[in-house]
Amino acid sequence: MATLEADDHLATATAVLARIADNVERVIRGKRDVVELVLLCLVAEGHLLVEDVPGVGKTSLAKALARSLDVSFGRIQFTPDLLPSDVVGVSVFNRETQQFSFRAGPVFAGVVLADEINRASPKTQSALLEAMAEEQVTVDGVTYPLSRPFIVIATQNPIEHEGTYALPESQLDRFLMRVAIGYPSPDAELDLLEHQTDAPALNDLTPVADADDLAALVRAAASIHVAPALRQYLVELAAASRSHPDLGLGMSPRATLSLLRVSRVRALSAGRAFATPDDVKALVRPVLAHRLTTSGDARLRGVSPEDVLGELVDTVRIPRSAR
Repeated sequence: MATLEADDHLATATAVLARIADNVERVIRGKRDVVELVLLCLVAEGHLLVEDVPGVGKTSLAKALARSLDVSFGRIQFTPDLLPSDVVGVSVFNRETQQFSFRAGPVFAGVVLADEINRASPKTQSALLEAMAEEQVTVDGVTYPLSRPFIVIATQNPIEHEGTYALPESQLDRFLMRVAIGYPSPDAELDLLEHQTDAPALNDLTPVADADDLAALVRAAASIHVAPALRQYLVELAAASRSHPDLGLGMSPRATLSLLRVSRVRALSAGRAFATPDDVKALVRPVLAHRLTTSGDARLRGVSPEDVLGELVDTVRIPRSAR
């Protein structure tokens, strides 16, 4: 009976994830793989960095996710003159009560879009860091918790660098994943044109899940079994990255934990009660590539973190009992 109940929970979780993905894909057409990665990041309770050229749907992706989940949406347009208080909020003096009251900023939302995050100063970027890391903000010595779900979807343009501030490694490591949406295929773009009406597709979206459904998914993912041998594989993968001659900065312990969490969610989305090495290998690049830094010599030779990750996946032995 317990096995049957577990199977029912897995089937329900898989159905909920598929339902959300179908709804988001009504807006982001032909990018099922990207939408599924975003959902894995969401259920793993992480934050997402979307790095791509303008016009491919980065903002629409965040809005579609918020509408599909029936949670609040906050947008922060990062600019050089943006202040930390514009992100987290500010204390305002009330003349009637003769007291200060806190006016929450846009970071107090379920889905927060940090648009063009690299255009703001490091001081303003850091205002988002506490919220991402600790799910709270501190203003005038008072700490305010953020409600769940809470996901930051930050965007940046990898082509245009004038007037931007590169995200430091410490902040990049706070993002669970980095993805690129990419241009649609000719068929997907034609389908987009055929379904375009006077009213944007976003206006037609209705919620297909809520915060309670998401909380249930988070609990279900935490129950996914990870064999000791698979944990050992993750540790050996991390050790190999730290000693690789082409890397100046390898995997952090946070990166190892992140890869474990997302692998569990991927197993859940596939209806399995256990994670496999294939889950890990499928997620290595979106979870790890933005956290690694190549050495100077490697950069001169044109070696990228993605190249090194491909080599690590091919060479680090998978324990037989984890297969």
